[in-house]
Amino acid sequence: MTAQDFTTAILVDQNPEEVFEAVTNVRGWWSEEIEGGTASLNDEFKYRFEDVHYCQARLVEVVPAQKVVWLILDNYFKFTEDKNEWIGTHVIFEITKAGSQTQLRMTHQGLVPEYECFNICRDAWSFYIKDSLYNLITTGIGKPNATGKPQTENEKTIADTER
Repeated sequence: MTAQDFTTAILVDQNPEEVFEAVTNVRGWWSEEIEGGTASLNDEFKYRFEDVHYCQARLVEVVPAQKVVWLILDNYFKFTEDKNEWIGTHVIFEITKAGSQTQLRMTHQGLVPEYECFNICRDAWSFYIKDSLYNLITTGIGKPNATGKPQTENEKTIADTER
């Protein structure tokens, strides 16, 4: 990982096992429309929002209560010229104890400022980790995209622009 890869982190009072369970419940914090497995090694899942964003990922590393790594196999953004952005990148969730709390650090390795989608993706990931996943971990209720509805302001803007 380089310093330019997008990284964000949260601290919670829940234990590493609870954080791991929430991270692997992708439908609970990213999108209710996720298709496929999201918790076990070699699981593959698909994310789609209308015709604006499509993503396919495989879990290439799963260490309970410690780490989850997705390899992005395929990706499409309607709003970028480079249709290969994200493909071959890794989304890494690292769970560690931090005193009496648990830290979750998410790094999208390969999502760099040179990417056309960087600002939109940075803002969206920030929402999904710091708001939706944080809420799922701490209250049991995340803020995933509801079926057919964007959650983040960026997705709403993109969806409105593309209609």
